[in-house]
Amino acid sequence: MAVTASFSHQVQRSALAGALLPLLWAIGAMPIEAATFTVPQGCKLEVTVQNRGCSVGQYYRCSADPEGHQRSALFGQDGLTHLSRIDAETRWIESSDPDTGLEDMLVEESRDHASFTTLIETGRDDFDFWTVSGTGERLHHVGEDILTGETVTIDGVELEKTRFRLTTSDANGEVLITREGQQFINRAMRRFFGGIETQRDWTGERRETNDSPVLFSFPGEPGFGDTTPQFDCDQLMTQLLHERAQL
Repeated sequence: MAVTASFSHQVQRSALAGALLPLLWAIGAMPIEAATFTVPQGCKLEVTVQNRGCSVGQYYRCSADPEGHQRSALFGQDGLTHLSRIDAETRWIESSDPDTGLEDMLVEESRDHASFTTLIETGRDDFDFWTVSGTGERLHHVGEDILTGETVTIDGVELEKTRFRLTTSDANGEVLITREGQQFINRAMRRFFGGIETQRDWTGERRETNDSPVLFSFPGEPGFGDTTPQFDCDQLMTQLLHERAQL
């Protein structure tokens, strides 16, 4: 499944939301100049994807990584928000939050790793794996991805719809966050893309998000490498201000 941020990253962002609101308001009042993503040395940018929910993803590969590994950099209205690396089976190898410096890595000794091959060959993939943060926090992730049989074409790219469920628990078995909803896959890219989902955390808070892709830009096309999100940014700012008013 498309793991855009770990539980620990989401907790950090919740805590920072109030502090970021004045900055977001200021950004919204200023003209935003387009910036271009520069990949690290030895890497090659393959596609830029503008998403709903005020984010834009940069997908690239690096020659120093093992065969089949892919990297991504996610940008929001306030800049770079998330970095991640997956393998050819879309296993979550590592991810990091540039704001907090928090890193999460896959624990190899897990019961059932995610398998993109299993999903496209059978229509279903169950997973049960662990991650560990740089501070030693271990998280348990259990869930499933299921192909719905539906295909859609977005900006000329054919995608298949999936349904997914994910439960993340701490090392003691306490459920910390649940996610369920719909995502997309592309077989040629061997990658998941976000969709519409519902999240619930241990406090009972419920959130609905839409990170569906809208525009795909390949090398030589307009928008390739652009780090400025284009969709739903005003809506996101309004939502943050509303949440802030309720605190």
